[in-house]
Amino acid sequence: MGDAYICDNMESFIVSALKYRPQTFEEVVGQESITQTLKNALESNQLAQALLFCGPRGVGKTSCARILAKQINSTTEETADSDYAFNIFELDAASNNSVEDIRKINEQVRIPPQVGTHKIYIIDEAHMLSSSAFNAFLKTLEEPPKHVIFILATTEKNKIIPTVLSRCQVYDFKRIPIEAIQAYLVKIATLKALSFEEDALFLIAQKAEGAMRDALSIFDRMVSFTNGNLSVASVAENLNVLDYDTYFELARKIFAHELSGLLLDYDGLEQRGIDGLQFLTGLGTHFRNLMLAKDSNTATIMEVGKHIQQQYSTQSATLAPSLLLDALEITNTAALNYKNSRNKRVHTELCLMQLASLHLDGEKKKAI
Repeated sequence: MGDAYICDNMESFIVSALKYRPQTFEEVVGQESITQTLKNALESNQLAQALLFCGPRGVGKTSCARILAKQINSTTEETADSDYAFNIFELDAASNNSVEDIRKINEQVRIPPQVGTHKIYIIDEAHMLSSSAFNAFLKTLEEPPKHVIFILATTEKNKIIPTVLSRCQVYDFKRIPIEAIQAYLVKIATLKALSFEEDALFLIAQKAEGAMRDALSIFDRMVSFTNGNLSVASVAENLNVLDYDTYFELARKIFAHELSGLLLDYDGLEQRGIDGLQFLTGLGTHFRNLMLAKDSNTATIMEVGKHIQQQYSTQSATLAPSLLLDALEITNTAALNYKNSRNKRVHTELCLMQLASLHLDGEKKKAI
């Protein structure tokens, strides 16, 4: 499997973020409310002439802008798709943010399109435009010619001046849910005929923090690292994060008061180079999930696969809510105080000692 993957025509390799970039609104993941609104606006011919797409990086803003730009002129089938490209102009405001760049646009918009009904200007990273460039753009944005539509995209809506915001129809893109990213990665891994564990793809989705582009970039790296065999252990090792099994075993030793084994396990994690704050944060998340797993209604809030969700339910079954709350409080307090501690290893070990002695002989230990 690995050799076949390595030999798979490396010259024609295209990164997944480009290869699987959405070409239609139906292919956009995690932004259903926005894509449906845009489709409705197109069908009813009520699309604003100035739109602002804002939200975190890698969630589909530019992809939606390109899809919308193509569909604006696709009201008939008489013209080939390649002809529409002449009506779409993309400007990267990060490197073209001067007054002169905007003046060129102001002059170009006066000329009607040769093909189709509209000229569409996509201005990416719009918040990078200088104040003088924004001011030069205001008049055109307020009264654009009927044949022009502007689509501005930005990751920092707060940097767009109010006078520009008031002239745009604003669409707020959200982070993509972990489950949606994981499902999309499953689809791609299946298309590539890769060997994978779904929980490994969950780790990738979690690491991406709601950005599909980041998820696909990490996915490509993991496929290369594992030679197309995506297991939880191999992905966790390469991402330098702890897998679910590690946290389940740590929690087992904590609640069994196995202090020596717990400290030895943490020493091994230290040798691996696991960040202490990352470790405490992950441990806190584990206790939170155990608490959520005690009720079938709140279990659905956990952003994990069904197999892992069942493991949480099993481990939490014999644990009292008060015990989990105390464990969560100790871990959260330790994470908050981590940066101010002088000896971070001792700080983390003290947290583990307190956790391992929780409710021992009926005592409740004070959080550090």
